[in-house]
Amino acid sequence: MVIRRSAAIFAGLIVIAVAALILALASGSADISFADTLAALGGNATAKTQSLVIELRLPRALTAFAVGGLLAVAGVLMQVLLRNPLAEPYILGSSGGAAVAALLAMMLGFGSLVIDLAAFGGAMAATLLVFSIAHGTGSWAPARLLLTGVVLAAGFSAATTLLLALSPEQNLRGMLFWLMGDLSFAFEPARVLVVLALLTVAATLAARHLNVLSRGELQAAIVGLPVTGFRYLVFAAAALATALSVTTVGVIGFVGLVIPHLIRLVSGSDHRIVVPASALAGGSLLVIADTLARTLMAPRQLPVGALTAAIGVPLFLILMSRNRPSHG
Repeated sequence: MVIRRSAAIFAGLIVIAVAALILALASGSADISFADTLAALGGNATAKTQSLVIELRLPRALTAFAVGGLLAVAGVLMQVLLRNPLAEPYILGSSGGAAVAALLAMMLGFGSLVIDLAAFGGAMAATLLVFSIAHGTGSWAPARLLLTGVVLAAGFSAATTLLLALSPEQNLRGMLFWLMGDLSFAFEPARVLVVLALLTVAATLAARHLNVLSRGELQAAIVGLPVTGFRYLVFAAAALATALSVTTVGVIGFVGLVIPHLIRLVSGSDHRIVVPASALAGGSLLVIADTLARTLMAPRQLPVGALTAAIGVPLFLILMSRNRPSHG
């Protein structure tokens, strides 16, 4: 029964992912029919359609899928790490830390490699800060965790504003769009797709350990899990996913918070299902959000981060109201 249900969940998510990708390839300021889109994928379309679908829309759609998947998996890992369902790269300041470090590297004129390393360092430093402060005396109180995250996020927001104020005017629009999530220049999906695949496979293989760790450190230690080492490994993986996402498309919130909640509601809390299902669902959500960002006010593009928030906030509020404990 459980296996059948899991298979149904994955079949549904794969269908949604494929449909979202085909819709992304067919949608845009230049209308292309689904038949022409499929013909282009098979190499049988006109040169113009082929170029539009394969060279412009496909890399962007695949990048959106990979980044959405990375953010969702990072959200799952953060929630296990901090044993709190509200833990997420955006809320816990990791995205802000990565963004500040990346913007600083951009302002100083460094190349993409240094920007990526700076973002990774920023995400790692921010996560480590929350990790150490929230852990405190050994308690993982949600209020303490959220307060730390809110304060850190406010600090990074102030630093970001300062960097924008000091930037040359011609760079401002691009930097603002990047900060709100921008896939306009996402033409190289290979790197993020490879990291998503490796991270999803690794986290799924380590699902038994994640299941044990999510129940508490004491239980994890009792069954022989090297808690400290494994925790740092999970922490590094979440920081890497966040940093790579931020450097690829900017700061995009709510994906890592809402998607794991949705998946757990549907499938339960076994990470053998939660991790790969979150990767598929997160990827699909960001592809759909990016398609809307391109098409709602075409030819003008909206920042995709604003749309994920517009989708994520009401969705999260609905989830929270459904999960509210009844009294009496």
